Amino acid sequence: MTHETDDVNEAIAGEPALIDPAVRSSRAQYERLLDPEFVEAGSSGRRYTYEDMPAWLPEHPGSSQGGPRYEPSAITGVVLAPGLVYLAYETDFDGRRARRSSLWRKRSEETGRRMYHHQGTPVPPEVA
Repeated sequence: MTHETDDVNEAIAGEPALIDPAVRSSRAQYERLLDPEFVEAGSSGRRYTYEDMPAWLPEHPGSSQGGPRYEPSAITGVVLAPGLVYLAYETDFDGRRARRSSLWRKRSEETGRRMYHHQGTPVPPEVA
């Protein structure tokens, strides 16, 4: 396995963790996965930062153990530069689809790879 493949696989492993209700409801768990400079352009059109997440994430849909969950599919990734991985995939959440992309960066071995940027774009029901 090449170093680039390892980097992509590490980022791919982090993505489902961030949509796991157990992680979404735990500040300590998601803080280890989000870069301190994190920014999200959500599928709602809202902008979120690392500082916004403690209040927003536990109350956001998909954070309840008994509720609907984000179901990711077709995750692909590529190394853009040393320490920077781009992922693209689609999610289904309670019948609503979104195309998503994220950037995962690694600043040091101690902190590991963390999500630096995320964007979600809704897919209208009539689009295949």
